[in-house]
Amino acid sequence: MARAAVPGRLGERLRWRVAEVTGRRPETSTAVTLEMAVPGWPGHLAGQHVDVKLTAEDGYSTQRSYSIASAPELGRLELTVQRLAGGEVSPYLVDVLAPGDRLELRGPVGGWFVWDPTQTEPVLLVAGGSGLVPLMCMIRAREAVGSRVPFRLLYSVRSPDDLLYRAELRKGSPGLDTAYLYTRETPGGTPRPPGRVTPDDLVRNGWPPDFEPTCYVCGPTGFVEKVAAYLVLLGHAPERVRTERFGDDGG
Repeated sequence: MARAAVPGRLGERLRWRVAEVTGRRPETSTAVTLEMAVPGWPGHLAGQHVDVKLTAEDGYSTQRSYSIASAPELGRLELTVQRLAGGEVSPYLVDVLAPGDRLELRGPVGGWFVWDPTQTEPVLLVAGGSGLVPLMCMIRAREAVGSRVPFRLLYSVRSPDDLLYRAELRKGSPGLDTAYLYTRETPGGTPRPPGRVTPDDLVRNGWPPDFEPTCYVCGPTGFVEKVAAYLVLLGHAPERVRTERFGDDGG
């Protein structure tokens, strides 16, 4: 676990900081990436997240956790947020928050679900929906340092309209192989019919267990549990399957 140590002292990372939104760009009709300026930001590792707190004029406050999308080496902080129907925080972040606005955040948080550039084994990334965000941080970190570690990404979404980072992923980078699975609607010419991820998908688009890859799986709880179980059944060592999941926490 030494290589997953978080930069900076614990007290610094648990302190709430005021962040200013410096930019925003749409990813889909329901998701945006927010660029933040965070004075005193201690830096992060690929795969970590932050806690975001919003406080109303009457003093009521609420907080949610969001994965970091930007590579650590770029020296800036970006969060990609998906609007959840009936959510309390995500609709405000997606639809209202604008450059110049401020909010509080704390972090970075997490030390297990991270990729470090010193790792040399192949990597399998399996994303369900917005679970792609921390995995995209890993992809960007790999490219930023010029790593030659082979990455494979299996990205499951409902339809082509739900793809995050569409242009960036399709542009690709050497040593990164990306495969898409659609659960509701497929683009024209796609041979695989709509459906959830299967063991065959993981065999076809993943790594053989004897390559000893590290597997990162992120998405809704049910998706993550099923994929992790499939990977173990296929022969991957449980300790090499790292998971991050999210559920319905009110958004």
